[in-house]
Amino acid sequence: MSKTPTPRLKTAIVGCGKVAGTHALAYQTLPQSDLVAVCDVDPERARSFAAKLRVRAYTDLAEMLRKEKVDVLSICTQHTQHPAAVEIAASAGVHAISEKPLAVDLASCDRAIAAARAAGIKLGVISQRRWYEPVLRMKEAIDAGKLGKPVLAIVTMLGWREPAYYRSDPWRGTWQGEGGGVVVSQAPHYLDLMSWFMGPAVELHGYWDTYNHPGIEVDDTVIASIRFKSGGMGSVVLSNSQRPGLWGKIHIHGSSGASVGAETDSGSPFISGVTEKMDPPFNDIWTVPGEEKNLESWYHEDRSRPWNVMTHYHKVQLADFLDSVLEDREPMVDAEAGRRVVELFTAVYRSQREHSPQKLPLTQ
Repeated sequence: MSKTPTPRLKTAIVGCGKVAGTHALAYQTLPQSDLVAVCDVDPERARSFAAKLRVRAYTDLAEMLRKEKVDVLSICTQHTQHPAAVEIAASAGVHAISEKPLAVDLASCDRAIAAARAAGIKLGVISQRRWYEPVLRMKEAIDAGKLGKPVLAIVTMLGWREPAYYRSDPWRGTWQGEGGGVVVSQAPHYLDLMSWFMGPAVELHGYWDTYNHPGIEVDDTVIASIRFKSGGMGSVVLSNSQRPGLWGKIHIHGSSGASVGAETDSGSPFISGVTEKMDPPFNDIWTVPGEEKNLESWYHEDRSRPWNVMTHYHKVQLADFLDSVLEDREPMVDAEAGRRVVELFTAVYRSQREHSPQKLPLTQ
């Protein structure tokens, strides 16, 4: 009896910058995908990227979606352009997955989500660290009640970004082009994981500043204290000012006294298409009774995985998104998860501007 072939969806990419190569690699190797085209406002960049992939190049997103009959679009443009691309995809009936963040402000975020709902398309947001094995262990332990109730989340991201990073694209480091700094560009992964573990936040008090990147407009350092709807609390410390970068970690402490945690990034968070090597993530804290000795075996297991951290987990998340379309279900990281991240970093900026804690959910 012959095996039923995997259905294939026509996939495409808008924005041919650094992270687009990671999406392209996934789409060209996933059995659910047939990568047909790419789009960029820069004609030469679109042509060059398309030539490497042997697909067609476009400079007009609506035209590409229409002519190529695209099923799924990856949005890899600069941050401020993500919502507009979602709306164009929605108007064409094309499912869309956006690089983080979904938007840089709540108004455009909500317009994009509303457009997706009205069109009946799937809308997802990249947060590939959810699929890290050490992170999945944490989620499973929390859901199984091994910590009692999760009562304290501690996020610490102490990284570094060279001045060359901000010069690599003219929009980086600007309010108009990037929409924010470390809390918008690097922190969404950690904010998403924290929300996934702890649930929705109801209050945030935050501060930001710029300490050693004089050429940028936006924040390179952020701290925030959070109260969750569950009654738990969170502490977030974010920085791009440690040279060299130290680590990115998330730790969850429970009412039972047990704690779990992971170092998701050793050194600075990687830059897709630029960073040459990244150490695998690993669990760095685990005090669940009877499981304390698992750390050593897990460490060796995680360090021996054969795949590239910088591309493998994007591929796994994009596979989940394609499957969500084929199975008509919500993707693991949906639009509402993306909105929670936008809400949290918006609250940081409002808290400093208004010199007061912010009640969540925020109004636009």
